Amino acid sequence: MFDSLAEKLQTTLGEVRQRGSLTESDVDAAMREIRLALLEADVNFKVVRQFTSELKERCLQAEVIGQLNPGHQVVKIVGEQLTELMGGPPTGASASLSFSPRPPTVILMAGLQGSGKTTATAKLARYLREEHSSSVAVAACDVYRPAAVDQLIKVGAQAGADVYEQGTDRDPVDIAKWALERARSDGKDVLILDTSGRLHVDEQLMDELVRIRDAVKPHNVLLVVDAMTGQDAVNVAESFAAAVQFDGVVMSKLDGDARGGAALSVKAVTGKPILFASTGEKLDQFERFHPDRMSQRILGMGDVMSLIEKAEAHIDEDDALALERKLRRNEFGLDDFLDQLKMIRKMGPLTSLLGMIPGFGAQQLKNMKVDERELDRIQAIILSMTPEERRRPELIKGSRRLRIARGSGTNVQQVNKLVKQFGQMRKVMRQVGRGKMPDIGALMRNAR
Repeated sequence: MFDSLAEKLQTTLGEVRQRGSLTESDVDAAMREIRLALLEADVNFKVVRQFTSELKERCLQAEVIGQLNPGHQVVKIVGEQLTELMGGPPTGASASLSFSPRPPTVILMAGLQGSGKTTATAKLARYLREEHSSSVAVAACDVYRPAAVDQLIKVGAQAGADVYEQGTDRDPVDIAKWALERARSDGKDVLILDTSGRLHVDEQLMDELVRIRDAVKPHNVLLVVDAMTGQDAVNVAESFAAAVQFDGVVMSKLDGDARGGAALSVKAVTGKPILFASTGEKLDQFERFHPDRMSQRILGMGDVMSLIEKAEAHIDEDDALALERKLRRNEFGLDDFLDQLKMIRKMGPLTSLLGMIPGFGAQQLKNMKVDERELDRIQAIILSMTPEERRRPELIKGSRRLRIARGSGTNVQQVNKLVKQFGQMRKVMRQVGRGKMPDIGALMRNAR
């Protein structure tokens, strides 16, 4: 979502870094480019004006003018300002859910129709069950949208949550009160209420939300905002803030190709933090929103912490130890390589993972043209081999390569390339296992 903004900011700050020293006119020029980049990203113009004004003031107070190599200081200041714009550092007191000492904790989900509210409800239920070991129930209080109840039953079950529903004939306020009583009797830790949305903000929607809120007294009111709607999302957030005083934002569709203005504006306009981000269609593509990490990614500094967390979530410790033993004994085969490939794919799109590595800025990723289909081809080639061939790739010669190519829908050249590159990788692993530093340059030349 932030690709265009990231590319422009990284280009501007790259030019700042290259200067031996900065003048005030250099700072003004950089602020002008940053202002244009934010406006093109659909950030609220009032937010942009205040952001660049404070940014320039901080740069001047830091006395970067006339200093040698001040570029890194400017980048640091921009990163800190971006973090503040999106909600501040992780120590912020309002950057998490409030849990009741006497369960169940009640969470009220609000938002417009089409914002992804029902899916976000199921994703949040799964997140709380997985991350907090909570027993979660979700209640279907959307009685107006066709098939809304059926949708929640389906995704709620996939999330491992109990679904409380009474069809579409009862008043949503009555359903909410009934669901709360049932959650108490069932001993649930958390109850999430999926309320009805509308195609636009209206008095009936707000009145119903207020009545549900007053009836169940939720500990958290979360507004689901569609990141693809740009500045209109901020207008919606302002309207909900005036009516129901929500506590935080769930930003849906953050993996889309919109410009990202909503995510950069909503905290500054409403004063409410973004608590969670939905980064894909699957239920596990839902995570805590970290303003500092997002700021680092926008500026091309990577996001090592998120990368580590993703790895920890998908790598079993026993499997990792077994893999280490195989590497030390030089027993790493194509079956093991395929397992690692599948694990990486579970962590998310390759472009997203590469963006978390420091040094992989927007321009580098754009030039790389990562093709996810190449992983499909590699998997098809390996699966077309016999178990013995996967264990001992050196057996794969002429006729075997032709058979594998036909079985995988590829050609012999692609099979040759995979076998050669895997052989080079095993050579590196063997040298590392012996405590030697491999000649990377020679290996890269040989692998071409």
